[in-house]
Amino acid sequence: MKNILRIFLKDWKSIGTNWVAAVLLGGLIILPSLYAWFNIGASWDPYSKTDQLPVGIVNEDEGATILDEEINAGEEMTNELKKNDRMEWHFSNREKAMEKLKYGDYFAVIVIPNDFSGKLGTVVNDKPEKAEVEYYVNEKVNAIAPKITEKGASVIVNQITSNFVSVVNGTIFDLFNKLGVEFEKDLSDIQQFEEYVFKLEENLPEINRLISDAMSDSKDAEKVINQIQGLLPEAEQITREGINTIDDTTQFLNEAEGRLNELAPQVEEDLTKAQQTAEDVNEFLTDLKRPDIDLSSVEKIRGQMNQQIEDSVQRINHVQDVLEQVKKTSGSTNEGGEGTTAADPAEPNQNQKVTIDQAITDLDQIKEQLQGVKGDTEEIGADLADKQKEVDHLLSSLQEKSGDTANKIDSFLKEYNENIEPKVLSEVASAKNTLSNARSTLKEAQTTIPEVERILSSTEENIGEGQDLLAYMLNEYPYVNDKVNQLADRIREIQGEADMNEIIELLKNDPIAEQSFFEEPIVLNKNSLFPIQNYGTGMTPFYTVLSLWVGALLLVSLLTTEVSGLEEVSNRQVYFGKLLTFISIGFLQTIVVTLGDHFILHVNIVHPVWFVLFGLATSFVFMLMVYTLVSVFGDVGKAMAIVFLVLQIAGSGGTYPVALLPEFFQKIHPFLPFSYGVDLMREAVGGIVWGRVKEDLLFLGVFAIVFLLLGAFLKDLLNKKTNELMKKSRKSGLFH
Repeated sequence: MKNILRIFLKDWKSIGTNWVAAVLLGGLIILPSLYAWFNIGASWDPYSKTDQLPVGIVNEDEGATILDEEINAGEEMTNELKKNDRMEWHFSNREKAMEKLKYGDYFAVIVIPNDFSGKLGTVVNDKPEKAEVEYYVNEKVNAIAPKITEKGASVIVNQITSNFVSVVNGTIFDLFNKLGVEFEKDLSDIQQFEEYVFKLEENLPEINRLISDAMSDSKDAEKVINQIQGLLPEAEQITREGINTIDDTTQFLNEAEGRLNELAPQVEEDLTKAQQTAEDVNEFLTDLKRPDIDLSSVEKIRGQMNQQIEDSVQRINHVQDVLEQVKKTSGSTNEGGEGTTAADPAEPNQNQKVTIDQAITDLDQIKEQLQGVKGDTEEIGADLADKQKEVDHLLSSLQEKSGDTANKIDSFLKEYNENIEPKVLSEVASAKNTLSNARSTLKEAQTTIPEVERILSSTEENIGEGQDLLAYMLNEYPYVNDKVNQLADRIREIQGEADMNEIIELLKNDPIAEQSFFEEPIVLNKNSLFPIQNYGTGMTPFYTVLSLWVGALLLVSLLTTEVSGLEEVSNRQVYFGKLLTFISIGFLQTIVVTLGDHFILHVNIVHPVWFVLFGLATSFVFMLMVYTLVSVFGDVGKAMAIVFLVLQIAGSGGTYPVALLPEFFQKIHPFLPFSYGVDLMREAVGGIVWGRVKEDLLFLGVFAIVFLLLGAFLKDLLNKKTNELMKKSRKSGLFH
């Protein structure tokens, strides 16, 4: 231990007595600090000076008309950029801008194409297109500048997008607000519509059945119409023939009425004469019964009676012929009426026929009585001589029959005048009136037939069209049924998920507030757990630790690790004695660089005292490692220290996150002292988490112990071989 201190004190005495050594040592103490300070200062806040990066802007936008409103998003964009000082914007045409970009005068060029506004406007179409902004960058000019300009371009695009989305959403939500008010007014109608949909869904099977039945009925109706159309010519012919028949029958009735009017006086005259004959016969028989009658004149009288009876019978036959003619006329009228009219005159004609038949029967009885009288007169003529006694009885019988005949003729004449003739004339008039009405009806039917034909033809055409429509409806029923069921299910789903009143209230939201929301829907509230003031502050731990390793390299490059002028000292004593010298100088380097970071660069260090102390601990480990490598391995150790430096710069995670490093550096990261030194210094700069500090100090301690043992136990073994290598290298004249 005494020799170790002697070596250490001797070195510092040499420094104190040799001003050249002191000056050189002072340079070695300060030089690592300069390395750290210059790099920290250069990277202090590069993003605050992006306004010095020249970027070309080319606006070729021609504008567009959207919903009757002229817009030019490119012009609005350039106007906004003129107010923006994030970068040094240069507004130019495409040719000039691209030329400057090629020669490095511009770091990037942003081109707004001619269809920029037009594509933005497609947002109101069913197939909107994304607007494009062309971005050109010259990446060979600088490694970082393209990233910065790209970030600036992205900010511009995002700003345009945000503003455009804000305006569009403002318009949309203004429309939503109006829709909400309208929906609120029509809420009852909407609810009723929902009920209609559910009712339609429920009744669709019945509707389908009715349509199918209607289709079947339309086909039946079409057959019926075809049948009716086939019968119309026949109906037209029957109507025409019926009118002709009615006209003929009416003419016949007119003739019969005329004949009846002509025969009526003759009938009355004949009946009167027949009555007179009966009375004459009766008077004759009365005279015949007188006792003073001349029987010799009976034959003459009988002949006169027979003549009168024959005349009466002929007159009665004549009356019967007239009545038969009237009866036939009535029958013809009845037959014509039955064939041609809807008003049936059969009933009154039947009554008329019964009356005429009764009258003819009565006249037959009168004729029989007259024939009886005639027979009796014959009998009188035959038996008068033999049966005188019976004559009176026969005469009385004849008288009674002739009287009765006269009375019946008188009664029939009265009946004829009061009932038969008026009734026949009335029935004829009724038949004529009925035939007239029937003719009018048939005439009207005749004029209606063409209209019926037209209606049937139109109906047939309409039925054909209706069948096409019904067939279309039947074919489309499955699709309609599915869609109605889907709509009903969707309505029920919506009713289950949301209340219509809530939807209306949502639509009625303030459009200005909604526009503001969608202009910036997410506000990033940055909460820095360990705030770092700027980029230079964030890089301070890395550059400080790097300067400590560089300082150790400078010391082992200029200062010797061997001892001269002292005898009886071992290699191990030399190792520890020189180690104290190197560590003490390393501490001075650390104090200068850490205090300079705080007081000269004014780095915002949260824990400056711990920053210095952590720097001293890191310096101790680094100096121990570098010194041990050079002390044990000589010039080879220096090379090893440089290799360590290169690997640690890339693999420590001081500049880029370890997760972004290549796989090789991710794997060696835990075995590099830089990893723990940088992390330890970050704790002091941003805020200490003591668990991390203990972990970092533990691993740094492991590195220190490993290299301390390496130097203590391998220096004696390896120095002989390393000394031989050094002598050979010096003989080459290339190494000192």
